[in-house]
Amino acid sequence: MGMSETLKAISDPVRREILNLLKDGKKTAGEIVEQFNLTGATVSHHLATLRKAGLIVETKYKQFIYYELNISVFEEVLIWIKELGGDLNEKN
Repeated sequence: MGMSETLKAISDPVRREILNLLKDGKKTAGEIVEQFNLTGATVSHHLATLRKAGLIVETKYKQFIYYELNISVFEEVLIWIKELGGDLNEKN
C-alpha cells in the first residue's frame, strides 16, 4: 500500500466516517451500513477501498465479516506527516 493510495482513501468523507465508526471497535458490514443512507453495495465499495489501502482489515466469523482499523498504517501516515513538517519548535 502506497502513501498516495492511503491518502486518496481517506480523502472521501464517507470513508472517514467509516473509520470514525471503527475507532470504537470492530463492526460487521451490516452494522456499518445501518449508519448511512447508502446502499449496501456503495458501503461495500468504500470498505473495499479502505481495505485495499490497508486502513482496515477484515475477519470472517461464521456468516459475518468484521471490519476493524489497521492502526499500523495510521502510525506510518503520522510519522510521514511529522517528518514532513520537521520540528516545529526549530522554525520559531
